[in-house]
Amino acid sequence: MPYIPGTSLGGRRVDLGSVSLGMVDAAGVAWHLTELQGWDSPDQRAEYTPREADHGAWAAPVYLSQRPITLAGKIEASGLAALDSAMDQLIAACALTDTTLTVYETTPKQATVRRSGSPLLRPITDRIAEYSLLVTAADPRRYSTTLLSQSTALPSVTGGLTLPVTLPVTISATTVAGSITLTNSGSMATRPTLTIAGPVVTPTIVAALPGGSVTQIAYGATLQAGDVLVIDSAARTVVLNGTASRRLYFSGTWPEIPANSSVTYSWSSPVYDSAALLTGTCRSAWL
Repeated sequence: MPYIPGTSLGGRRVDLGSVSLGMVDAAGVAWHLTELQGWDSPDQRAEYTPREADHGAWAAPVYLSQRPITLAGKIEASGLAALDSAMDQLIAACALTDTTLTVYETTPKQATVRRSGSPLLRPITDRIAEYSLLVTAADPRRYSTTLLSQSTALPSVTGGLTLPVTLPVTISATTVAGSITLTNSGSMATRPTLTIAGPVVTPTIVAALPGGSVTQIAYGATLQAGDVLVIDSAARTVVLNGTASRRLYFSGTWPEIPANSSVTYSWSSPVYDSAALLTGTCRSAWL
């Protein structure tokens, strides 16, 4: 039967790169999705050491493993040429490089995956083929498809009272707090990316955590005009202008936003420059 492009086939929709499983694409090819395994939860890594002369064991910290995901279903095309093209498209989408996998739940979530097994495609007729794909997300978190972003200049106060004056007088001033607040609405801690655009001298960033505690990070070098420093807390990298590692100049605690919480990041520098800019980005994360 012919399908109408853009029609949902019912059930769950999953995007693997440019291929939308559970939908009819612009060429009229129906991408049926009948199996989605591994999206619920990955395995965990845990160690238990038996207690000597006592019941039970000593438990070490528990960590999530990588997340293998299986996608399976059926392709229906208008003819053999369209079917061959669709199978080639699916093999290409199941890439060896980082690919975004998006699952359209009530709150859509995504993961970055790579091929971790040979794509299995079995033609049934000259119009229909079955497929099974195995991909793996090295980071087990499921992230929001919405990227949160906030920016701020260095803290400052401009305007206000200038002497001498004649009373009565109206005093006005503009205050820049020099802080941003990032929120994680998910069930697992997420790790933000902080980007500093120069010029700025030895900036310091203080994080106000839920419960009143604070942590601090510092960059012990100067950024010139046009310099961009990216502090990626998930990758544990500090990169200047996209190429040069500056991990040597970084000190402090890697930023992290607990589950269902907000963290405020305030920054400062011993030398004020109105062009300096701090930008924070994050995605809510789920188990």
